Amino acid sequence: MSQNIFSNLNKYNQSQRLAHIRYDIRGPIFDKATELEAAGHKIIRLNIGNPAPFGFDAPQTVVDAMANNLRRSQGYSHHLGIMSARQAVVEYAKKQCIEGVTTDHVFIGNGVSELILMTMQAIIDAGDEILVPSPDYPLWTAAVGLSGGTAVHYLCDEQADWYPDIADMKSKITPKTKGIVIINPNNPTGAVYPSEIVRSIVELAAEHKLIVFSDEIYDKVLYDDNVHYPTATFDNKVLVLTYGGISKNCMAAGFRGGWLIVSGPVSEAKRILEGLNLLASLRLCANVPTQQAIAVALSDDSQIKSLTSSTGRLSIQRDLIYDMITQIPGVSCIKPKGALYLFPKIDLSRFSFDDDEEFAFDLLSKQHVLIVAGKGFNYLYKDHFRIVFLPNETLLSDAGVRIGAYLDGRRV
Repeated sequence: MSQNIFSNLNKYNQSQRLAHIRYDIRGPIFDKATELEAAGHKIIRLNIGNPAPFGFDAPQTVVDAMANNLRRSQGYSHHLGIMSARQAVVEYAKKQCIEGVTTDHVFIGNGVSELILMTMQAIIDAGDEILVPSPDYPLWTAAVGLSGGTAVHYLCDEQADWYPDIADMKSKITPKTKGIVIINPNNPTGAVYPSEIVRSIVELAAEHKLIVFSDEIYDKVLYDDNVHYPTATFDNKVLVLTYGGISKNCMAAGFRGGWLIVSGPVSEAKRILEGLNLLASLRLCANVPTQQAIAVALSDDSQIKSLTSSTGRLSIQRDLIYDMITQIPGVSCIKPKGALYLFPKIDLSRFSFDDDEEFAFDLLSKQHVLIVAGKGFNYLYKDHFRIVFLPNETLLSDAGVRIGAYLDGRRV
């Protein structure tokens, strides 16, 4: 029998494109937590911004809009989204003073995550560079890499309330740079950028003819009277792709309802719009029941305003865990102005572990608290971790005590 010349080839390898892709929010430490739970341990999960498991419900009007339209939602919709949803997003853009948006410039997606991947695939060619914040929401870095590009990380400065370092950003622009990602309000730091910071980024994009990808999924999750400034309002000559959705503002992460708004010189971006149309067609459509609820979701933000008010549940929980964490010797934190997270810093010189990853795994093993190491957010240093403050006060207090006890046992 002649030897099969292909017998030594392993055809079951994963794609090489995945070699440097990571998503630690649901990575090895998440798997370890699942193993511990299977063994009977109760884990305090502070790793993911998923409101429902912690008792947050979507507004009843949003649920009703989905339920009442189920019979009308059994077939595919238009690949861009149903007209009522796109019209509602157009009206939302107008209220934010984003100029010139029509329903042809709005794409409804299965959450913002799908739309991030779709836009990167539509825009990036091999060798293109995209400026991405450090720390970032890791899907951005992953999406750039999966699309054949290179994520070049610019620094967000902890000493300046985690605002982007504009000089560092500028220094990293090359002829290969195609766009800049901005996450505002920010995940994982909770920063909310003042108008002068957003304006500076838009001016830099205008100077170098760059696209701005503006992740604004937390635009209503604001504390202490902080104000969100939509990126697309600063210069209508800059192409801005704005991402929003109902996952956080409506506490409806599982409904997977997001949108993309393309604004600015859209006539010059005809080929990009054609590419987005093609990719939207290939996935057929976003889930239709959720689309039926988008207009209702955008018509009333009273629930999120209540939750983020000074007496609201989210504000109270943020203040509780912030106070507990910052009272631990050797740990500091910039108080978040928006979103659902703290991003504390550990003074590694005061503890007997080497970095944030060792801390995260050992904390899970010893105290059964699941957090995510700063490395998982492509941060340049190894001394931070992210805490989600969605759990109720009892759980957060327990988690804070356990984190403090663990750190007390690792002091040098």
